[in-house]
Amino acid sequence: MSRRRVNYASSPLLAARTPVWRSKFVVALVAFGFLTLAVRATYVQVIHSDFFKRQGEVRFVRTLELPAHRGRLLDRNGLILASSVPAASIWAIPEDVEDQQPTVRQRLKEAARLMDMPLERLTARLADEDKTFVWLKRQLDWDVGQKIMALGIKGLYLRKEYKREYPEGESVAHVVGFTNVEDHGQEGMELAFDDELAGKPGSLRVIKDGRGRVVEGVGTETPPVDGRDIQLSVDSKIQFFAYQKLRDTVIAHKAKAGSVVVLDAHTGEVLALANYPSYDPSDRRHLTGEQLRNRALTDTFEPGSTMKPITIGMALELGRVRHDTIIDTSPGRYALGKFTISDTHNYGALTVDGVIQKSSNIGALKVAQRMTAQEMWTVHTALGYGQRPELAFPGAASGRLRPWKSWKPVEQATMAYGYGLSASLFQMARSYTVFANDGVVIPATMLRRSEAPVGTRVFSPANARLVRHMLWLAAGPGGTGQKAQTMGYSIGGKSGTARKQVGKTYAAGKYRAWFTGMAPIDQPRIIVGVMIDEPSAGVYYGGAVSGPVFSEVVQQTLRLMGVAPDLAVKPLIVSNPIEEPLL
Repeated sequence: MSRRRVNYASSPLLAARTPVWRSKFVVALVAFGFLTLAVRATYVQVIHSDFFKRQGEVRFVRTLELPAHRGRLLDRNGLILASSVPAASIWAIPEDVEDQQPTVRQRLKEAARLMDMPLERLTARLADEDKTFVWLKRQLDWDVGQKIMALGIKGLYLRKEYKREYPEGESVAHVVGFTNVEDHGQEGMELAFDDELAGKPGSLRVIKDGRGRVVEGVGTETPPVDGRDIQLSVDSKIQFFAYQKLRDTVIAHKAKAGSVVVLDAHTGEVLALANYPSYDPSDRRHLTGEQLRNRALTDTFEPGSTMKPITIGMALELGRVRHDTIIDTSPGRYALGKFTISDTHNYGALTVDGVIQKSSNIGALKVAQRMTAQEMWTVHTALGYGQRPELAFPGAASGRLRPWKSWKPVEQATMAYGYGLSASLFQMARSYTVFANDGVVIPATMLRRSEAPVGTRVFSPANARLVRHMLWLAAGPGGTGQKAQTMGYSIGGKSGTARKQVGKTYAAGKYRAWFTGMAPIDQPRIIVGVMIDEPSAGVYYGGAVSGPVFSEVVQQTLRLMGVAPDLAVKPLIVSNPIEEPLL
C-alpha cells in the first residue's frame, strides 16, 4: 500500500496573503495591553501607593507588643508581697495543626496533659471558627511551656508573658488583691496602683511569613517602661500573726467572719489589715464573694459600746461633764418615749469614769442629753464618720451618719452608745487615733510614710488623756475588757457587743463582737480594732470574744516593733468579765 505525499508549501492557505488590517489589529492589542499595564502600575505605585502598602502590611507586617515588667508590692521592711515571673502562653494556628495524623495526635495528648486540660477540650479549641489564631492556655509555668514547644507540634506557638505570684498567700490577700490574665489589677493595692505598677508596654514592627514566624524586624523598636515598685505600710510578720489569730478565733467561736486592723498610733500607717474568710491570690479557681470581701473596709455595722468613749470625749471637751461628775443610772432602765433602754445591771450612781468602766448605756445617753445634736454630729464628722476614708484603697465604705437636723431625741440617745449610725472597723480604729495622739486625729495610709502626718485637733490633750485613763479602767478590774489584758504591756480599750440588724428589726441571737484599744496606755504606739461577726459557740460578748484576739495581737506587734515592755501597769486577767449591755 502506497502513501500519498502532501506538499505543504504549495497549500493554497499558505499561499493566500494576510490582510494588513489584521496585523495592525494584533499590534494595537499588544500596545493597548502594555498601556493598560502602565496605567495600572502608575495607579498602584504612584496614585494609591499608600493604600496598597497598608494592605501588604496587614498581611505580612505585625506590631508585636513588648510587655513591661509589672512593679513589685513590698511590705514596710522590703519583703516581697507580690511580684511578676515569666510565664508561657500557648497559642495556635488551627488550620496548620495536622491533628488527624497518629503521631501528631499522640503529641497533642501530651501537650494537653502538660496544659492540665482534657484532650477533647484541646481539640475543641483547635476546631474554633477562627482558623488563624486561638489561645490554648495562658500563663503556664515557663518550663512547662518549653516542654510543650519541645514536642514540635506544627501550628503551636509560645508567647512570653508575666504572671503574678503572692508569697504570703491568703494572710495578705485582702491587702494586695490580684491581677487578671492580662496583668491588670482587679482588687486591693494591685487595683489602687495599677497605673504605677503596670508601666508602659513597648512595641516592635516585624514581618511574618505565612506561618506566623518572624522573618525580620522593621522600623524602630520602642522599649517597654517597667512599672515601679510600691512599698506598703504593712508589716508582713504582723499581718501573718493577726490573720492567724483571727482565723483561729473565728473557727473556735463558730463565727461567720472576722476582721483585724492594726494602726501605728504615731504615723497612721496600717501595719496589718486581715479578714477571714480569705483566699489565695495565686489560686482563685474556687473564689467566692464571701472570701473576696474586704470586710474591715467595706462592711459597715453599728459599733455599739465602742462609741461611748467618743461620746464622753465630746462632753468633756464642751465642758458639760467632768471625769468625776456623778450620773445616776438607777434603776437600770430608762424610758424614752415608747422605747426603754436598759443596762445589764442597776449600777446606781456612777462617775463619768464609771460609765465607761461599766459600759452603761443609761450613763452614756444621759451624758449625750447634755449636748445638742449638732455638737455631736460635728465631732463625729471630724473623726471621719459618715465619710469615705481618705485612703488609697478601692471600695472603702463611708458608713452612715444622718444630718443632725433629722435626729430625733431617741436617735441622739442611742448614738451615744453606738446605735443609729454605722461604721467600718477601719473607721472605728482610725477614730481612736484622737485618744492616742492627745486629741489629734491623724489620716491613715496603706503606704509607708517617711514623715509624720498632719492631723486635726478635735479634743484638748488633757481631755484626750482623761478618756485614755477611762479606757484603761474599762480593760482593768471591774471593766468589760479584762480579757484584753496583755502580758508585759499596759493597755486600754473598749469592748462592744451589738445586735445585728436584719431589715428593720434586730435579729435574735445574732451579734457582732468588737474590741478597739491601744497600747502602751501612757504613750500609745499602736491601735488595734477587732470584730467577730456572729460568734455562735455560746459566748458572744466583745470583751470575751474579741478581747483575747486584741491581747495577743498587741503583744506580738509591740514585740516585733521593739517596744520595751511597760511594767507600770500589770496585766490582770480574769475568767469572768462583766457582761456588756445590749440594746
